[in-house]
Amino acid sequence: MTKPYLKPLALAVSLALSLTACGKQEPAESAAPAPSASANTAAAAPAASGGIFDVSELDPNINACQDFNGFVNDKWVAANPIPADHTSWGAFNKLAEDSLNTQHEIVEAAAKNAASAKAGSIDQKIGYLYQSGMDEATIDKAGFDPIKPRLDAIAGLKNTADIVDFIDKSYAEGNGQVFSFGAGADFDNAKLQIAYAMQSGLGLPTRDYYTKPEFKEIRDAYVAYIAKSLELTGVSAADAKAQADQVMKLETSLAAASLAPTEMRDLDNQYHFVSVKEADKITPHFSWEKFFDAQGVKIDKGFSLSQPKFFAAFDKLLADAPASQWQAYLRFHTIDDSANALSKNFRDNKFDFYGKTLAGQPQQQERWKQVLGAVNGAMGQALGQLYVAKEFTPEAKQRAEELVTNVRDALKTRIENLDWMSADTKAKAVEKWEQFLPKIGYPDKWRDWSGLELTADNYYANLQAAAKFNYDYDIAHIGKATDRGEWYMTPQTVNAYYDPSTNTINFPAAILQPPFFDAKADDAINYGGIGAVIGHEASHGFDDQGSQFDGFGNRHNWWTKQDKAQFDARSTKLVDQFNAYAPIKDKPDLHVNGKLTLGENIADLGGLAVAYDALQTALKNHPAEADKKIDGYTEDQRFFLNWARVWRGSMREKTSIVRLNTDPHAPMALRATAAPSNMPAFAQAFQCKPGDAMVRPADTQVKIW
Repeated sequence: MTKPYLKPLALAVSLALSLTACGKQEPAESAAPAPSASANTAAAAPAASGGIFDVSELDPNINACQDFNGFVNDKWVAANPIPADHTSWGAFNKLAEDSLNTQHEIVEAAAKNAASAKAGSIDQKIGYLYQSGMDEATIDKAGFDPIKPRLDAIAGLKNTADIVDFIDKSYAEGNGQVFSFGAGADFDNAKLQIAYAMQSGLGLPTRDYYTKPEFKEIRDAYVAYIAKSLELTGVSAADAKAQADQVMKLETSLAAASLAPTEMRDLDNQYHFVSVKEADKITPHFSWEKFFDAQGVKIDKGFSLSQPKFFAAFDKLLADAPASQWQAYLRFHTIDDSANALSKNFRDNKFDFYGKTLAGQPQQQERWKQVLGAVNGAMGQALGQLYVAKEFTPEAKQRAEELVTNVRDALKTRIENLDWMSADTKAKAVEKWEQFLPKIGYPDKWRDWSGLELTADNYYANLQAAAKFNYDYDIAHIGKATDRGEWYMTPQTVNAYYDPSTNTINFPAAILQPPFFDAKADDAINYGGIGAVIGHEASHGFDDQGSQFDGFGNRHNWWTKQDKAQFDARSTKLVDQFNAYAPIKDKPDLHVNGKLTLGENIADLGGLAVAYDALQTALKNHPAEADKKIDGYTEDQRFFLNWARVWRGSMREKTSIVRLNTDPHAPMALRATAAPSNMPAFAQAFQCKPGDAMVRPADTQVKIW
């Protein structure tokens, strides 16, 4: 019930993916010659003035040409252990904490002044929501009373028709279960928003967690978590264990029909347009006509039943699984979905599994951070409106827009000068480039929150009201025109994303600060930071997924057969490159999934190359800057140093394992080194030699964009 408003189509691609405190995904890397002098001696230089780049953090005992991530980041990582309430810690986390602290000031002030604030204002609503979440005494006293009506309704389910009616009604209340449903642009007509139904319904990260031997301990812990969740609502221990086994059995059946994360990256598996009658043939026991009626949604020609195999399995379970098994499943997920809004014993139980067992996080975050997370999930864009007014200046937006223009121009030049692409395909690529819409900082038009009614003293009811309000807002898009100006990430989020359905690149306000962007910094620092981020998001328009869409957001093949073969061959080399990485030291058999991470790896490689080109153009326009050194480092070196600094950080081993199975992004340390190792410009900047670890042989280097 506390699900945030997120774009349902899992296609928009972000710079980084974060894990929540409970461990679930959130709308949250040979012997060689002696080191060169330039790579070593500069490391002992004094810190940069103003703290723009502190070179004292560099490790003079590590050769930049052998281990660039270690050279830039090992000292910092050793001096900055992961806090007990985090699963990872690095540059992104530090900025996110800074953003949270600012948001904390905003919501505390809103709560303090809520009673006297203008009735119905976002200040009052955010104040009430935060205030009710911080009232632990009232929340703990209520126990699980808030969900008793839903549990009673589940207890009354007797047959398949009852179960279907319950799912329909729950969705209409903002409490969707079993599958995910919402609006998204039509692959064949991106100007129109249609309905998408997609696989979901699992409590473990992927289908492999239900079957593979290496995850047996996780499965056992999950069943114990389910049982304890049920016990906390008064179910006897014996009955709770029996029901937990039934939940696991049903989820295992759903998992068997679910696609793996790598398969979900195949666009053919994300879109399957059917009429309502055709959908009903796939799920004869689940009427989509009745479902849409219950949601108040009118379907014209059809919608995307995106994974038919999953929905066929869901329908079979509706017909074959006993009502008691569905009751157990719906009962548990009602508890699990609501746990963080219930009393402390429910919150602790959920954290013990998702936080400690699955993600390896020693302790929960402070209460204010937990509640602030819920505020962001429920009213993130509204909080962003207050955040921008406090933190983001017009000057920062103007400077960021200049950088976006320069990096985009560099991308166009690279496309026009590619030696492997024909003139026809280049022309189509430039056409798409011309349709890019950059969005900086925050929406041009803020969302209207009128109609959302909140109070100061009922946290669960507030979150429930927000869940329904946001769900209704989402599905109201169905059948309407796509709005390219809409944002699916809040301004206070330290991230960025590209959306191929609108061909937009989006840079929230919170990422436009050091180490990504600093108005006082030299060009190298900004181009190695936010410039590479801009290039990364723009390159997503031409990664293995984005390249299948035209400039208007339609899935359309604009490639010649020969050029597509060239692109695929180069992409395969990058897949092989990342498949070889085993990032967890004591688990050499666990490798990065090169196919799962391909889109992000293409974006990193293309983005860094494009940003480097943009820097060279800027330096040509200011030749005095090109020749000078700062703290002993050239502008080219500082460019790569800041790129690596962006990816500094460490992660708990359990979280790393989850990420390797689910995350389309490679581990941080690899992102610091992989793209530079493919660029001759890096070797030239640090005077690296053939045979150095950071210098790939010419035949294994990958260049796509």
